[in-house]
Amino acid sequence: MAQGVLISNPSAVPAQPHARDHNHTHAIARNSGRALEMDWVDEIRINLSAAEHRVASLPGRRTVKKDAQAAWLLKAITCIDLTTLNGDDTTERVKRLCAKARAPLRGDLLEALGFAGRGLHTGAICVYHRLVATAVEALDGSDIPVAAVSTGFPAGLIPHDLKLKEIEASVRDGAQEIDIVITREHVLTGDWRALYAEVRDFRAACGDAHLKTILATGDLKTLRNVAKASMVCMMAGADFIKTSTGKEGVNATLPVTLAMLRMIRVYEERTGFKIGFKPAGGISTAKDVLNYQFLMKEELGRDWLEPDLFRVGASSLLADIERQLEHHVTGRYSAFNRHPVG
Repeated sequence: MAQGVLISNPSAVPAQPHARDHNHTHAIARNSGRALEMDWVDEIRINLSAAEHRVASLPGRRTVKKDAQAAWLLKAITCIDLTTLNGDDTTERVKRLCAKARAPLRGDLLEALGFAGRGLHTGAICVYHRLVATAVEALDGSDIPVAAVSTGFPAGLIPHDLKLKEIEASVRDGAQEIDIVITREHVLTGDWRALYAEVRDFRAACGDAHLKTILATGDLKTLRNVAKASMVCMMAGADFIKTSTGKEGVNATLPVTLAMLRMIRVYEERTGFKIGFKPAGGISTAKDVLNYQFLMKEELGRDWLEPDLFRVGASSLLADIERQLEHHVTGRYSAFNRHPVG
């Protein structure tokens, strides 16, 4: 049976930020991967117009206000991979970012929201390899994992053996999650066996660290390519599939997300393994992240609103969420620069 992107409209309910322990990470049974099944890849079909209609209707159908919106945004904070991936990154910047990850909202806001003492923190910190050890030290005792971008991020065009060494070095330095980039040429030429072998090697190099595979969907040209690459990476053992590096011309979009979520659903139906999803790049406002949360809930269910299975790669998003929550508490918007991230 061909797996297309169809239209569905299940009900969504507000995510409750207190539903699970925020310090509880990676409770989901880890994807062991499986042999490459080319039948699973060849049968994938995407109905582009249906996908576009599905996501275009989302903002008009799903809105949350007041306390419900605050609950969704508090939940979103726990799923942010707070990220700095710039050429001018320094150890001091990373230390400040880690401090923000530990305490993403001001204490007075947490108290007003009835969330004081609940241990609210972001899902992870994401940095380049050279800064992994700095982040691990700054987060000691916090239960916040460090994610390292790897394998020649963002282009992924360094030699394969160096990619494996980079993964291994980040794991030695304490990274608990590795965000790798695939070789886009394998997708563009339809060399699915090469993509499978590459990601399988990355998974082996990660050891106990969780593998997040970045597809760089803006480079893959079609939703069918995105869907097929998603399926191959999951079969190769990916724990998460991720849209983008944030460095492409087009990064995370809702149509791409829909295609990837449908593949996650199919993979779970066939193997029993739940695969995480991480959109990244261009998600900078509270309104943006709410749409991704709604789509996750509708397509995959309540479990995919937790950091075990949902992450958002972002840098400025947290500041906007904090502004929205301050408005909810006080009725006033503050200047964006009053909410520094790092």
